[in-house]
Amino acid sequence: MAVTGRFVLLVALGVVPVVVAGLQGADAAWLALVGWLALSIGAGVLDLSLAASPRRLVLTRSLPDRVRLGETVTSELAVQHLGPRVLRAVVRDGWDPSAGIAGPNRTRLRIPPGERRRMSLELTPWRRGDRRAEEVTIRSSGPLGLWSRQATLAAPGRLRVLPPFHSRVHLPSRLTRLRELDGRTPLLIRGQGTEFDSIREYVRGDDVRSIDWRATARHVDPEVPGSMRLMVRTWRPERDRRIVIVADTSRTAAARVDDEPRLDTAWEASLLLAALASHAGDRVDFLAWDRRLRGRVHGAGGAELLARMVDTMAGIDAELIEADWASVPGHVRRVTSHHALVVLLTAADSPGSARGLLSVLPQLTARHTVVVASVADPALLAARHERDTLDEVYGASAAERGLLDVERVGAAIRRLGGITVTAAPHELPPALADCYLELKATGRL
Repeated sequence: MAVTGRFVLLVALGVVPVVVAGLQGADAAWLALVGWLALSIGAGVLDLSLAASPRRLVLTRSLPDRVRLGETVTSELAVQHLGPRVLRAVVRDGWDPSAGIAGPNRTRLRIPPGERRRMSLELTPWRRGDRRAEEVTIRSSGPLGLWSRQATLAAPGRLRVLPPFHSRVHLPSRLTRLRELDGRTPLLIRGQGTEFDSIREYVRGDDVRSIDWRATARHVDPEVPGSMRLMVRTWRPERDRRIVIVADTSRTAAARVDDEPRLDTAWEASLLLAALASHAGDRVDFLAWDRRLRGRVHGAGGAELLARMVDTMAGIDAELIEADWASVPGHVRRVTSHHALVVLLTAADSPGSARGLLSVLPQLTARHTVVVASVADPALLAARHERDTLDEVYGASAAERGLLDVERVGAAIRRLGGITVTAAPHELPPALADCYLELKATGRL
């Protein structure tokens, strides 16, 4: 049972008869007070007895299974009344705060017996993962609105919030470059690679190292007696290469750089690289790792690859533990025993946090092409140039020290045979895609 504001107002109005009766004496005032309270309680009991039962309801929830982070969806709740009286109720839908409810989550409904009404809520989630609603609270009041019956009914619902994949805006331009490498657009200079494509006549600008002298000897120029046509080989990037993406989900991935968690930047870079490599005909495997395997996508391609990746990424958050890099080479070996491009998405800005990575890097570079992609902090680059005040000078000194640490770690990775890609959060996904295209063009995959 719940007391409404109307009942409080009704009791407060009893001041008037009590004051009037008080003019006739104290006994009359007490009698008026008791009488007014009895009248108010009686009216409340009568109103409560006429209120419809909030438990004689059937709740049906309807909402999409998935939504991208930042997008808005509508959650509908159908309330069917099975009782004999008219239901006058306030319905509160119990969504998590991170579901991002637009406006109040309380709705007034009036449902005659045997009928159904729908209530809608606009949700704009601001966190990845599963956003849940477990219960619905119904407060049913009588015709006078003095006292109410209240019940909490189970109405489970789940909305999976996927990574937004903002970096997909870079995909069309990278696919154009990929088609150029693959020789499927009319260009003067054909794409370079390691897989033989065709023989054609030499044109100005071709690499002289691609001249095929045997084919040249077989092609006589009919216009110039005794001369030959110069022929060149064309190449295209090899297909069906293996790409293994390993995303670090340890404590360093929880840090926010430029108001974005490093882990979210890693998801964006992984999705763009996977989409590009899938269009190129390569096979992509994805691992999320800290001290245990948090998520894995294996054996998928095309649209299924991205669907499974975003579904796996949705429920993964950074763990405040150190990464166990010693186990990563073993996981990569279980994925493939052949040469592959291994992309490690982690923080490479501190010698202390990168010590574990550097210790296992030789095991990976001995068999694979390894790219270490990390986020650069734009605030450090800006702070190193601000030296107007004493505080800014100290800040610039700290920024220079941080940038020197980043360069030391990058140089150590390159000495061990790895390739480094470092960029600001919004620039890292296209920078990693460009690195992949460059490796594809030079035949290093």
